[in-house]
Amino acid sequence: MDIVLVKGGRTKIRYPAELLADDGTRITVRAPWAGDVARDFGFVRFESGDVFTEYYWRDRWYAVKEVRDSTGALKGWYTDITRPATLSGTELIVEDLDLDLWRSADGRTVLRLDEDEFAASGLTQSDPEAASAAVAALDELELLAREGDFEALLA
Repeated sequence: MDIVLVKGGRTKIRYPAELLADDGTRITVRAPWAGDVARDFGFVRFESGDVFTEYYWRDRWYAVKEVRDSTGALKGWYTDITRPATLSGTELIVEDLDLDLWRSADGRTVLRLDEDEFAASGLTQSDPEAASAAVAALDELELLAREGDFEALLA
């Protein structure tokens, strides 16, 4: 299966992933870090050998990616705010809406990311309903990451 991340109507990245489960609502895949080089965000570094277990929903406005290093140690969870995922043949298509959330493995660091990109995207004007759903999804995830049972999303 291929994961196809679309942003602004264009394919941002495409990478192969192993399908682990599909219950009709949630699709779970596993994939190695898809970047050509390591990427240091300051709060986490994604690099060769990292493994992502990725959870996509057909009815939710986000995707959650559990990130582990090459030894299996949990780095944390990177969450993309997206439109609900669609499966077309062997392609899982996900539209990135610019907002992201990071939660460290120990739960002490929770960061809202790319709110400036979201504001600049124009989604609030072009599709106010989608923009509202995106912000609500980010708020929900942040609350779970800070105060709730974040891992229950993935159970």
